[in-house]
Amino acid sequence: MQEEDKKQEDEISFIDLFAVLWQRKKMIIIITLVAAVGVIVFSIISIVLPPDISPLPNQYTSSALMLIDNKSLGGASSLLGSMGGLASMAGISVPVSASYSELALFLAGANSLLDSVVDEFDLITRYEIEKSPRAESRKALKKKLQASYSEKSGVMIISFTDKDPVFAKDVVDFCVAYLTKRFDELGLDKNKITMDNLEINIANTYKDILQLEEESRRLERSVAFGSASGGFPAITTEINRIALELAAKRQVHTQLTVQSERLKVEMASETPIFQILEIPEVPDQKSKPSRGMLCIIVTFAAGFFSVFLAFALNSIAKIKNDPEAMEKFGKKHET
Repeated sequence: MQEEDKKQEDEISFIDLFAVLWQRKKMIIIITLVAAVGVIVFSIISIVLPPDISPLPNQYTSSALMLIDNKSLGGASSLLGSMGGLASMAGISVPVSASYSELALFLAGANSLLDSVVDEFDLITRYEIEKSPRAESRKALKKKLQASYSEKSGVMIISFTDKDPVFAKDVVDFCVAYLTKRFDELGLDKNKITMDNLEINIANTYKDILQLEEESRRLERSVAFGSASGGFPAITTEINRIALELAAKRQVHTQLTVQSERLKVEMASETPIFQILEIPEVPDQKSKPSRGMLCIIVTFAAGFFSVFLAFALNSIAKIKNDPEAMEKFGKKHET
């Protein structure tokens, strides 16, 4: 008996709820339709208007992929430790046993990079920042510039989002060049430093060889044409000295070239600490906003709001028709 009464009460309650919605159906339909039409019109206007004045312009994201060795920094970990104070100020936690990937992420979010981008592209003027230009420009840049690292693939992604696709690519290009330069300046890749030094020494030695050969030919021509009257012994001595020096330079050049080739083989068998896998491109497709999803969300939100409003208006009407309830409101009002 009690179960039947409970079922009957549930049925009556459901009927009452449906009755309220039915009574307010016009309001619910009108509010939902107005919201749906309004958000569609808003979306169309945001597409038609130029990006500079559009209330919801298309945003384009340009990205670059870099391979970062995730091994421990080793001796360079003390470098990050000394930078720990700056890291905490930038809101970045630096672990004691840091890795190259964590260093790359730290550099990508450090104020030095942010300030370099702000100054390079004059973001203070571009974003029309007047109050606290340095701090606010960093905040604005952090919202658009993203850096992430995948431990599974060892790939770091740097991306920048802006309404101008060309500008987005230029910013990512600058960030990649900045990180590449910083890694070189920190001297973390010892093989790369050694290779650079070898290439410089090989080029200098080859230049010295060419100069000595030219000087030797000049002296030989002077002897052949008899222009060194009375100075043949001295010229012969100079030619012998140049020949000895030239032989030594050639031997050094050969040794440096052999070392360079060996190092190239060694470097080819190792994973580089920092390597650019994919350079940024000018995006030709927007990354956001999703206007279709926006229309769906606004329409459903308007529908739920209209249903809530229907029940709220029904409750208010019941209170007005209930003398006891109105009397309570009257007593509260008097007090």
